[in-house]
Amino acid sequence: MSYVSAHVLDAGAGRPAAGIEVQLATADGRRLASAVTDADGRVSDLGPDRLPPGDYSVTFATGPYFAAQAVGGLYPRVDVTFTVAKDEQHYHIPLLLSPYSYTTYRGS
Repeated sequence: MSYVSAHVLDAGAGRPAAGIEVQLATADGRRLASAVTDADGRVSDLGPDRLPPGDYSVTFATGPYFAAQAVGGLYPRVDVTFTVAKDEQHYHIPLLLSPYSYTTYRGS
């Protein structure tokens, strides 16, 4: 299992958001990994098996997702910055998305 995973749900449409590009990067912007959400809106393998403590970001390319559905939106991408603590086992970054709002939390 990857140290970081993600899940995107399209709250406006009431379904998983498939086909969204997701990138993992260091605090200084160095890209570590990228993947695309599957039919269930999940990315189960995003990055290495371990990350050293520090700040990282997961970027969700939401603009192309909404454009492919001919839906306007406010956020062309969503950047979620989080801190990796020493001795943590896994980070799951869920995103609840709609064209004009989003929310995220620490998943399990």
